[in-house]
Amino acid sequence: MRLNHYLFALLFLALSACKQKETFTGYHIDKSIIADSAIVSTAHPLASEVGLQVLKDGGNAIDAAVAVQLALAVVYPVAGNIGGGGFLVYRSGDGQDVAALDFREKAPAKAQRDMYLDAEGNVIEGKSTAGHLAAGVPGSVEGCWQMFQKYSQLKDWKRLVQPAIDLAEKGFRITASEANGLNEYKRGFIKNNTQACVFVKKDTAQLWKTGELLIQTELAETLKRIRDQGRDGFYRGKTADLVAAEMQRGGGWITAEDMADYHAVWRKPMLGKYRGYDLISMPPPSSGGIALFQLLGMVEPHSFAKNGFHSPEHIHLFTEAERRVYADRAKHLGDADFYTVPVANLADSQYIQQRFANFDPNKATPSSAIEGGEFTGKESKQTTHYSIVDAEGNAVAITTTLNAGYGALTVVGGAGFLLNNEMDDFSAKPGVPNLYGAIGGDANAILPGKRPLSSMTPTIVTKDGKLFMVVGTPGGTTIITSVFQVITNVIDFDMDMTAATHAKRFHSQWLPDELYLEKGATNEATRKKLQAMGHKVVEWPGIGQVESILVRKDGKLEGAADIRAKDDAVMGY
Repeated sequence: MRLNHYLFALLFLALSACKQKETFTGYHIDKSIIADSAIVSTAHPLASEVGLQVLKDGGNAIDAAVAVQLALAVVYPVAGNIGGGGFLVYRSGDGQDVAALDFREKAPAKAQRDMYLDAEGNVIEGKSTAGHLAAGVPGSVEGCWQMFQKYSQLKDWKRLVQPAIDLAEKGFRITASEANGLNEYKRGFIKNNTQACVFVKKDTAQLWKTGELLIQTELAETLKRIRDQGRDGFYRGKTADLVAAEMQRGGGWITAEDMADYHAVWRKPMLGKYRGYDLISMPPPSSGGIALFQLLGMVEPHSFAKNGFHSPEHIHLFTEAERRVYADRAKHLGDADFYTVPVANLADSQYIQQRFANFDPNKATPSSAIEGGEFTGKESKQTTHYSIVDAEGNAVAITTTLNAGYGALTVVGGAGFLLNNEMDDFSAKPGVPNLYGAIGGDANAILPGKRPLSSMTPTIVTKDGKLFMVVGTPGGTTIITSVFQVITNVIDFDMDMTAATHAKRFHSQWLPDELYLEKGATNEATRKKLQAMGHKVVEWPGIGQVESILVRKDGKLEGAADIRAKDDAVMGY
């Protein structure tokens, strides 16, 4: 029987204490499995193991999601978090309950529209991407608390938090990917922290090595307060005071009052259709659901599969749809609590077809010739996603983020967790691109208490009233197009979940006017034909990091973890 990875991390401590020699060979990682009852697919094998054990202990998909979220905050600091935020899309096994939870970060009360501009009105480079002023009020702990309160089957909060505490307090062995990440960002950690940072060795000249033990004592204490006091253990009392003190030392604007005032919001999920399938996705302040449904609506009238996977016709069609959808995103999408987002108009089938009416199958449309649509009526790169289906068929798609890798590169002194740099997801200035090259306007301007626009697209697909697919990914603005392609890979190209997840991808987003192809996505003849059509082709090393689950025709579950990331792991039973 394969050794339980969670216990394996703890066993390492005992072996070290006995001074026994041991060579770290990494964790057992499956990128594709078939299971009879339940599946967990996450960005780290220890987090997948924690979630799977919760399911085996009688918990449901929500219980597993809470435990996974908190475990990722320990073992996957590049994106897992309690200092960030995210979105949940949920569907009950009987299909009678669908829900969307918005635990996106919020701008602090002191935030100002022009807070990242200099005296001449120009964006100050780096001010919104690193350090204390880049952070929004975190939502992940409140998100976990809200989903637990509403849907938990175990009803045992402490049981769900404890695995993360153990991993933080007793330590776990870092993978090669994590060691490389910590070493790569060492200078950023040193620059943006006011106190000693756990992610930098005491001898700052030393580098992290694969298999080294990472112990996070301060984070463990923070998690204990969350365990014992629930959401108040994070948003009030000592942790909130530590956040406020960190902000005062570093010139940030989040206060203890901002922490206490934070609340996640249950929202009505976006519901759409594509070729007889029903889709459930995230509404604003995510642009993901609307953009995904627009993309699917634009390509549905076209029989692109007959031309072949990644044929010039396939890629051209999808790219032209993406130009128009991302132009709409830039103009119309923002936090619906602060701005009237024309959701019904954007998702209207007639409007979608009107937007695509000038599609030329033989020629690329210059992005300069496309603007966001008009109406006559009224109306983030380091992120991580996990997908879970339990034995009762309850499904969870959660995308959570710090925004960039390791967020603001700032650890809250005494609390041990990384702050996000989500304020960069606002439009610092209309027409100026953010970290991911996305353009925004007034709809996504900075306001106190407002949530920044997101591309996160956690999505659940059903067929004839039965669960069919759970999918999502990190990747900034490439999130939407990655989810779009995985769905069409399965439905239009008849791929299984593993092939659909691992297949090469491509991306375009209006501005910059470029078509990004993953290395190996096409042959030279296809690239030349795309260029002849007028596309500016740029090669990228990788796009997205999808975690996905498919219900096969035989009723079994197929789970896939993206091969683009070495540590992503899918587990089930």
